[in-house]
Amino acid sequence: MRAVVTRVSSASVTIDGKVEGAIEQGYLILLGVGPNDTEAVCDKLAEKICNLRVFEDEQGKMNLSLEQVGGSMLVISQFTLYADTSSRRPGFSKAAKPDLAIPLYERFMDQCRQRGFSVEHGRFGADMKVASVNDGPVTILYDTEQ
Repeated sequence: MRAVVTRVSSASVTIDGKVEGAIEQGYLILLGVGPNDTEAVCDKLAEKICNLRVFEDEQGKMNLSLEQVGGSMLVISQFTLYADTSSRRPGFSKAAKPDLAIPLYERFMDQCRQRGFSVEHGRFGADMKVASVNDGPVTILYDTEQ
């Protein structure tokens, strides 16, 4: 799995002109699923992101977790994280097919909810407009294959 986690002051996703999900302080997570991903890989990634400490403490150091600041998550499915960029026109055959990707996308969000987080989301496969106010900016890239 691949995830781009951005610390945000706010973020939202709009589908067909309607806001489907919105958060204030927290993480905007773009989540891609690969063809070899499993539930175990998904659970481990969710644990890592839920425990990530990138919010500033009283001394201005990135030392606080999402839980400690009372933040939320906006999770957006993003098959383009598996783009093959060897040519000028990217290919997407390295992304998982929906029959694998959808259950793992949903499991990731469930794992975060089970840890007590408020999780907003887009709609898998929809044409989405994502807006965010990046904080820092702080952006962390996860790739479970590395």
